[in-house]
Amino acid sequence: MDREQVAERLVNVLVSELGLDAEKINDEAHFEEDLDVDSLGVVELLMALEDEFDVKIPDEEAESIMTVGQAIDLVHSKLNS
Repeated sequence: MDREQVAERLVNVLVSELGLDAEKINDEAHFEEDLDVDSLGVVELLMALEDEFDVKIPDEEAESIMTVGQAIDLVHSKLNS
């Protein structure tokens, strides 16, 4: 799966799971500052991404995810490793 496909599915998860506005979601969007996703929301997102992509995201890696682009890159790397 290429990065663009991962990004598209991740946006769908953000919209369906967290009720975010797709118009505001881009690689540079910061979860807490730009999208108003609190730390609990980020945890919910990571669990949803693990289910959606059938990957495991360890806590130490999850803590470094601040932007949508970082989440896309992490999932993409998990799928292609």
